[in-house]
Amino acid sequence: MSSQPSVFQPSVSIVVPVRNEADNIVPLIEEIVAALDGRWTYEIIYVNDGSSDATGERLGAVMKQRDNLRQLRHARSGGQSAAVRSGVRAARGAIVATLDGDGQNNPAFLPDLIAAVENGSKVGLAAGQRVGRKDTGFKKFQSRIANGVRNAILKDGTRDTGCGLKAFRREVFLMMPYFDGLHRFLPALVRREGYEIAYVDVIDRPRRSGVSNYGFFDRLWIGIMDLGGVWWLIRRKKPTPDVTEVTA
Repeated sequence: MSSQPSVFQPSVSIVVPVRNEADNIVPLIEEIVAALDGRWTYEIIYVNDGSSDATGERLGAVMKQRDNLRQLRHARSGGQSAAVRSGVRAARGAIVATLDGDGQNNPAFLPDLIAAVENGSKVGLAAGQRVGRKDTGFKKFQSRIANGVRNAILKDGTRDTGCGLKAFRREVFLMMPYFDGLHRFLPALVRREGYEIAYVDVIDRPRRSGVSNYGFFDRLWIGIMDLGGVWWLIRRKKPTPDVTEVTA
């Protein structure tokens, strides 16, 4: 009688969306490993969002050395929210943490984010808040305007929703209505479900190599429509009643 091999069951899944980030693969994985080894059982899920460079090959080479590294591939680029969603749906851990694949997000902050979710019974999301941003002046100006408008309308209490460093309960993320740009509205939508948000200041770094693939609200009008849609969702949400099962 043959037995099936057990499936590795991590407590934490790290999801990294990437598109054409070949030169950033190995250094970032090494930093993730250094931050998490010995603290949690974890897996690293790279979502290769339709890369046309050697990203897939670099990941394949590291996968031969690390059995907790997985690669998902989109046949064509679907954008950052689609990549994050694919990673979360495939994740085996109850807690999921995300970070950008360009090296600007320092994995050294992952433990603080994960612990904030793990130790807070009502915390559904721990969000990184960047300090000392290394983006261009114009991009920082765009970010201040967009974050200010979003916070004024949604009142989500978050000064920086664009930071890729986040940790959340997988089950909470899967409650969210999916749309392109979801990752920028997570704080408001998590609050909508009755969970608390924890905030962790993180120090931004310059991009290690390559150029940005995911722009800031790539299409302005789509971003405005998303903002209106999330505002509507929040207003239409009624408090979720407590549920108990009645037994005979």
